Order: sequence, then C-alpha cells, then structure tokens
Amino acid sequence: MRAIAIDEFGGNDRLELKDVADPKLGPDGVLIRIRGAGLNPVDHKIREGSLDAAFPHVFPLVLGWDAAGVVEAVGPAVVRFAPGDEVFAYCRKHFVGEGTYGEYVVVPEDFAAPKPESIDFVRASAVPLAALTAWQALVEATAVRAGETVLVHGAAGGVGAFAVQIARARGAQVIGTASSAKHDFLRDLGASEQIDYTEVDFVEAVRDSHPDGIHVVFDLFGGDTLRRSVDALADGGRIVSLAEPPVDDHFRQREIKPAYVFVRPSGSQLAELSRLIDGGEIRVELEASYPLAEAAQALERLETGRVQGKLALELE
Repeated sequence: MRAIAIDEFGGNDRLELKDVADPKLGPDGVLIRIRGAGLNPVDHKIREGSLDAAFPHVFPLVLGWDAAGVVEAVGPAVVRFAPGDEVFAYCRKHFVGEGTYGEYVVVPEDFAAPKPESIDFVRASAVPLAALTAWQALVEATAVRAGETVLVHGAAGGVGAFAVQIARARGAQVIGTASSAKHDFLRDLGASEQIDYTEVDFVEAVRDSHPDGIHVVFDLFGGDTLRRSVDALADGGRIVSLAEPPVDDHFRQREIKPAYVFVRPSGSQLAELSRLIDGGEIRVELEASYPLAEAAQALERLETGRVQGKLALELE
C-alpha cells in the first residue's frame, strides 16, 4: 500500500510517500480502507523519536493513530462489522509502525465503531484520540455531573474543544482558557466563561467569579499550570491531567481527588461519541485537511501549537 512513512527518526524531511507492506489481518481484526486520518501532537513526537522508550517501533514506520474509512475485510472471529461498513477508530497498538497515514490499517474489532452518519470520513477521522481523551477524563476519571463547573485548559485545541462540549453535554458549566482571539470560538463551543491566560492570572479570574472554588479542572499542560490549578478548586474538588500524574501534598490536605489519563482505544465509547455528534451535542472542529502527500505541511502546521480544533489527511 501507499503510505507516509519514515525510515529513521527526525524532522519532517524524513517523511516519505512510499510503498509499504499491507497490514496483516488476524482472527479478531478489522481491515479498514482509510478515507481520512486525523493528526495529533503525538504524531510528531513519534516522528522525532521522543517516545521511543514508551513505544517499541518498527521501520518503515507509518505515523498516525486516528482513522475513518470503509471495512474492506474482517477476521473470522469478528461479529460486529462486515465489509462495506463505514467506521472510525483510535488505532494505537502496543508498538508504533502500522499507523493510519496510509491506505489501510488493521485494528481489533473492539477498537472500532460505526462512523457518525452526519459527518464525512475526513471530519470523523479527527475525532477518536482527542474525543476519547476528553471522554475518559471527564466521564470516567472525574464523573462530571450536571450543575458543576469545569475549568478546561487549552480549550480551543483539539482535545480541549471536545472537553468543553462533553462537559456541556453532561450539564456542566464550562470555563475555558485560551487567548482572547479565540474567545468567540469558545463561546460557540459552549464555554460560558473565557479566560485569556496571557493577560490575567487564571486562578484569580476563577476565584473572582467563583469565590468558593469550582468542581473540576481539566489539565493539558502539567507543571506549574497543574500545581496552581488546585487553588481554583473547592475543597473536595477533582483534577485530571493528561500531562503528568497529579501528586502533591496540597491535594491531599484539601481532599482534592487527582487523576491521570493516558487515553486507551474504546469502540464502545466512540459509539457514545458518535451518538452525541449525530444528535448535535458535539461538533467536530476541523481547521483544515490536507492530501496524504502533504502530510509534512500538515505536521508543520500542527507543530505551531496554534491550530484551532483539528487537522486531518484526506485519502482517495
């Protein structure tokens, strides 16, 4: 198959559109002909080799963990899918190399879900990793409930935009942090309050409008942002980080419940997200899409850190 692959770690100049071996279909596997491949920051980290200790790799290494497409074939143990089904999936495996920047990918049956009917393949491919991350943080780890207030850091980015909408779908009020240029975008997503972290102290801003503190913090950054976020919480509040495990005596003293999420594949959760997308409760913010051959340009844009929503690759 044709794919964007690397033969050594490095920059975008290592990316090459080339022929690689087709993925092999096992008994519980679903072979997907890819029509869209979502981009995520982890892609360029894998490309440069900074995650080599966490994930074994094989060269040639095809990047990408997100895909949407059409089922081409299924293994004999598969019961939920058949050739011709339109699906999307978070395709992370225990190693990196058989990614989604190519014509085909094989995933276990329980990684995939029917594609939302209301959006196309390219937009659907922008959903899995980012939306599952937000879901596992807000629905599983912190169990956000109606009437609560949630602070979402990095609310205009790929994961943050889903977090805002999932919290709203749960009946929570949302405070989003982003530069002021993106505040209209946050309002459109459903954030009732916006904080420009470049202009004001976010803890003071939260406490000004919520003197007793808020219920949940969704952290993307770790470090000082994570440590200071506890001061925005009410006693007994919850904080979830995607960057590092929240470990601090200050949390325990105030009965703060910390959690750390490293997203895992889940077809059942993707099915729930699909329902919310088709029901109009979540919209997929796609800033731009690129042909497969322009994957390097897409990654360059992603690495600026200024993407509003998501980026994806288009395949025939």
